[in-house]
Amino acid sequence: MDGTDEQPTLREKAYASFTRHLLARDVRPGQFVSQRRLVELTGLTLGAIRELIPRLEAEGLIKTVPQRGLQIAHIDLNLIREAFQLRVFLEKEAVALFTRTASDETIAGLLKQHRDIADAIRNGDGSHELELRAQAVDWGMHDAFIDALGNTIISNAYRVNSIKMRLISQDRFRIDGHVGPVMGEHLKVLEAIERRSAEDAVNSLVAHINHARDRALRI
Repeated sequence: MDGTDEQPTLREKAYASFTRHLLARDVRPGQFVSQRRLVELTGLTLGAIRELIPRLEAEGLIKTVPQRGLQIAHIDLNLIREAFQLRVFLEKEAVALFTRTASDETIAGLLKQHRDIADAIRNGDGSHELELRAQAVDWGMHDAFIDALGNTIISNAYRVNSIKMRLISQDRFRIDGHVGPVMGEHLKVLEAIERRSAEDAVNSLVAHINHARDRALRI
């Protein structure tokens, strides 16, 4: 064995480990880290980390600063604007296609998830567990729209942008305290999809994304 079959798996393992620790806030946006620190954090070899760095730089998740080392992506106004703009571009086409092609069962399932959470809020459930459930439902709906495109290039671009969006969410705002309004905005999108109105679905989705962007920019 020459090891060539193992290398892609090792690189993917290194990438998955890094992004997991990033989203867990074991390293923070704007923080400087060394290659040795990344080895300690991920438990992988220095060689694997060195192979990983060009990919992270290309995706804008880290940058090399001369004399200082590696800096985790810094959350600033420019990143927020660009990340949300990319979301709008990608998700407009995705939700329009989803509206035309998603099965009635899939749409009904998404509606039920959101209505169950909305009902729980109306019944006075303000628990952290409900917020976590709502966050998962939130991401799941947007992922479902992108998955409907069946386009690997778009899915990869969206995946990287989704990491940045989650960093922005952690840094600037969370769904905490906004579960009701977010579920309400999602339901407008899903009810338009249920009617098979692509125009209404797109307009409601863009409004939803722009509201989130404006909250992030205000903080």
